[in-house]
Amino acid sequence: MTSTLISSNLSSSFFPTKNLHRIRIPATSIPGGFNIRARRSKIFAKSLNLPLLPFSMSEVLVPTESKTLHLYEARYLALLEESMKRKKNMFVHFILDPISISETATEASFAARYGCLVLIENVERLDVGALVSIRGAGRVKISRFLGADPYLSGEVRPIQDRVNYESSNELTSKISQLKEYIKNLNSLEIKLKAPADSPLQTRLINSLNWAEDEPPVEFDESFLPSLQERLSFSAFQPISGSTKSELSRLQQEKLKAMDMKDTTERLELSMGLIKENISSIAAKLAIQSLDIR
Repeated sequence: MTSTLISSNLSSSFFPTKNLHRIRIPATSIPGGFNIRARRSKIFAKSLNLPLLPFSMSEVLVPTESKTLHLYEARYLALLEESMKRKKNMFVHFILDPISISETATEASFAARYGCLVLIENVERLDVGALVSIRGAGRVKISRFLGADPYLSGEVRPIQDRVNYESSNELTSKISQLKEYIKNLNSLEIKLKAPADSPLQTRLINSLNWAEDEPPVEFDESFLPSLQERLSFSAFQPISGSTKSELSRLQQEKLKAMDMKDTTERLELSMGLIKENISSIAAKLAIQSLDIR
């Protein structure tokens, strides 16, 4: 995956353990204090200036995936208001990855990776902050940072898969297989005993349905991946009763999926993951049936 390299005084930054990543960046270090090196990538000329919300490496978001954030700090509530009022309900979810440049470096260095343009789907105002439901729409590269007061903002460009018209028949076949696998896994998940407050619709089907729907009217289609590319991401969702090791494995697969530039390759990765999940859920169902007896 392409990344932007950042050098700045980030000694006061910190990552929470869940949901929202919070980072403290001195306003005086932006821009000018940033040392940005953009690596080569196949990207489009179109760009947008959007608010940026950084997360840790364990919280990568892929296109079609939904997520709920609890925003309560003033700067992130300001980001929310800016996104809703002036940015068509959009901002960028990205990974701020600490890296080592050299032992003699005097500044902390971070790579901005795995950018995902998100759409705000719902906002629930709370006594303290707001619960914000977001949806990953498409991969983006952060070309440059524009500011950090009160929140990070930057120029972003879309990243999409290479188009191979010769493999259209293969793509169609693999997509049909993937959708069938997802529906089979969804049926197994519903059968699996789950907490009473679990949603009736699995996250897999939710992502699949979103991938197949028409984009929002105001959405810039140059940032929306093709239908085939969207569908290739829909399988990378947690399943019912996932263990810590299974969730960790999912994160690694999501990183691979974000790095890929070929839809067919990502579909193969998706189907491999779905097959493993089908086997896992089937085993859990077998254990559950023994418990009932």
